[in-house]
Amino acid sequence: MEDDSEPEQSSWASLPDVCLRHIFHWLDDRDRSRAALVCKKWSCAMHSGSLWRCRTITFYGQPSGARTLEFQSALWYTKKFGKYLKHLEIKLSNPYNTPFIKRFQVIMRGLLSHLGKCNSHLVSLSIKYLELDCLIWKNVVRAQFIKNLAAFLKRMSNQLDYLNLKGARITLEEGCELLNSLSSLTNRSFISEINIEDFFSLHLSVYSSALFHQTMSKFHRLTILTFNYNCISDELLDILREHSSHSLCTLNIKCHIHDPHGQVVSGMSWANLAKRAPKLNVNFFFERVMKHDHLARILLVEIPVRSISLRSCYFSDPDWTMRPTLTNLLPAYWHGLQKLTLELNNDHELLDNELLQLILSCKKLLFLKVWAFLSVSFMERLLQNRAERKCILTTIKVRIYTAQDDSTEEERLLADIYRKFKYLIDSELNYFVITYPMV
Repeated sequence: MEDDSEPEQSSWASLPDVCLRHIFHWLDDRDRSRAALVCKKWSCAMHSGSLWRCRTITFYGQPSGARTLEFQSALWYTKKFGKYLKHLEIKLSNPYNTPFIKRFQVIMRGLLSHLGKCNSHLVSLSIKYLELDCLIWKNVVRAQFIKNLAAFLKRMSNQLDYLNLKGARITLEEGCELLNSLSSLTNRSFISEINIEDFFSLHLSVYSSALFHQTMSKFHRLTILTFNYNCISDELLDILREHSSHSLCTLNIKCHIHDPHGQVVSGMSWANLAKRAPKLNVNFFFERVMKHDHLARILLVEIPVRSISLRSCYFSDPDWTMRPTLTNLLPAYWHGLQKLTLELNNDHELLDNELLQLILSCKKLLFLKVWAFLSVSFMERLLQNRAERKCILTTIKVRIYTAQDDSTEEERLLADIYRKFKYLIDSELNYFVITYPMV
């Protein structure tokens, strides 16, 4: 007897479009292209705009024949799906010579030009670590790239909400040209988040520039601003207070040893900003700026500090000691400090008592990361205080520097401490502690 029933249809054929799109979301471009050839339904699903809203395009600088496809695929993607983009990240990884940079500039010109014509949804743009002060950026190529990027930012200025140009390393005039592009249509910009950390070249005293102040006065709805301390001045704080105090929530400030940081900023300017911007939190990131007199000029009591990171980057200097910073400066933020990072290599200076006292005084401190010369007993004292609810730490990450090659005994003691407080560590803490020989 013949079977007249129709062959059973694959369950994939009846899979709802929303499920297909979710599956396609996890595929790379090559697999998506192959899937689109299966049938019309899959092809339609693959061309859904929801799959192409976020994009990271990476240009690898290492010489390789396979890398030539990167430039072609970047343009192909932009022309085919660029109209759907909402979040775009461009990465330039290890550029190695001038011809590569020239080709990158040409491709970016085409990419930005096409996006500027077809896209009306882009809200987020990130192009980090361009390092335009490197010699491989010849003057003509560099000038053309900045011109193309400025034209693109001008065209997108009414829709962009986030811009990240961290590590661009450009001149003051070029930097202000790019930032001014965001306000060139209406003389105002309502972008909410900007990252211009290491945006300007090293050694520039941006804080004294009237051009920079004029540029920053055009931003009227900043929520998060990430930048270097060499941009800070009374004038800038007054500009932020006047134009963005209603929206400003976070200032992320990096202070590097090679950036000028000797300017005098008044506590009154910080106090006025904090008063007008009650939601404001300030996060400081210091790299090799460790001397007490330098920090005292910057860390004023009027600043609503939420996070502080002090990193000596393995450099030791006999001319500075960390003790007065822990005992005199940082306790001023006992009421607001939530995150503390200390990476110190300073001539075997033991800081157990000072650090523990600081932690106990900071009533909102949740995160602690310390790389320093400490005794193992410090961890036992810290955990005992945490067990007694004298502090509220939820993350403890400690690298205990030792001056000995063999740290077997210290590791044994740490294991004993872990067993003693295992109930607390396993249930309430993100905990990681090791010893690290520094001979």
